[in-house]
Amino acid sequence: MNRLSSNFERSRQWLSSRSVSDNVCVAVIGPGASASPQDCSAARTVGRLLAERGISVVCGGLGGVMEAVAEGASAAGGFSIGILPGSDRRVANRFLTVVIPTGLGELRNGLVIRSADAVIAIGGSWGTLSELALARQAGLPVVTLHGWQVADASGKQVASEDSESPEAAVARLVELLKEN
Repeated sequence: MNRLSSNFERSRQWLSSRSVSDNVCVAVIGPGASASPQDCSAARTVGRLLAERGISVVCGGLGGVMEAVAEGASAAGGFSIGILPGSDRRVANRFLTVVIPTGLGELRNGLVIRSADAVIAIGGSWGTLSELALARQAGLPVVTLHGWQVADASGKQVASEDSESPEAAVARLVELLKEN
């Protein structure tokens, strides 16, 4: 069975076991090629933990944190969506359930964020920072892990809540989702 057929079959099985109304989607954002091994390890764990809770993952679909979170979700039987900056779906990482090529470049960051109910940011790059700003503008709950800390003019942290571990990040995000 080729990769496309395998992904389609996984998607079909996953979708048949869920209803749209109970599906929560979390954007996991972070660096691609510049991601550290620590960030990738954390992303794999976050992907697995989210999938174990029946939470779908949306990401930018490429390498680094994006590939690691999709790998973790896939290993736990979860559902992951990759929203690509380019038009070629062949550049997507192999762990995604659904690949959406956009041809929009960095503008796809808005699609990643607007597709989610909440955000976990792991590590940091300029793209991650732009997604954090979009998430806050959209009023989404955000938890960071080894990432950006954004403060207002008075020095008060405004963008997110920081966590020390993947387990703590997912637990806190679940709490925030229940509050909203």
